Amino acid sequence: MGACWAIGGLARLVIMKKLMLLLPAILIAAPICSNAADAPPASVRAAFGNTLLTIDPDGRSRKIWLKPDGTWTGLSRRGLDLAGKWKMDGEKVCLSQSKPALPGRLCQVFPDDLKVGGAATKDPSGKTGQLKLVKGHVAQ
Repeated sequence: MGACWAIGGLARLVIMKKLMLLLPAILIAAPICSNAADAPPASVRAAFGNTLLTIDPDGRSRKIWLKPDGTWTGLSRRGLDLAGKWKMDGEKVCLSQSKPALPGRLCQVFPDDLKVGGAATKDPSGKTGQLKLVKGHVAQ
């Protein structure tokens, strides 16, 4: 019984040493791999520091400000404060909303050629609207 316990203890010690050797490599590589996988395309990065203006077919609009840290703020069509998180999911930008709280998330392909100006886009219901990139943080 004592020999089995000693072998089990030795095996645990070997495993712990291997983990201790791997841990620094994992900690160094994780941010590098994470940033490479999560880096948004240039069209999305162009939105940082600028205003995304979405104009619905009925002419009403909302403003969204994406931040590089994965958060966003905005103003609804009625002028109410909005906030949440965003992330890339393949070619789509996905927004989840925490203020006011809404379940789920909205994902849409972000136009590759979006520059300051505008681009036609379809909302999730298939209606055509406008997505404009306005230079600066425009709240009015």
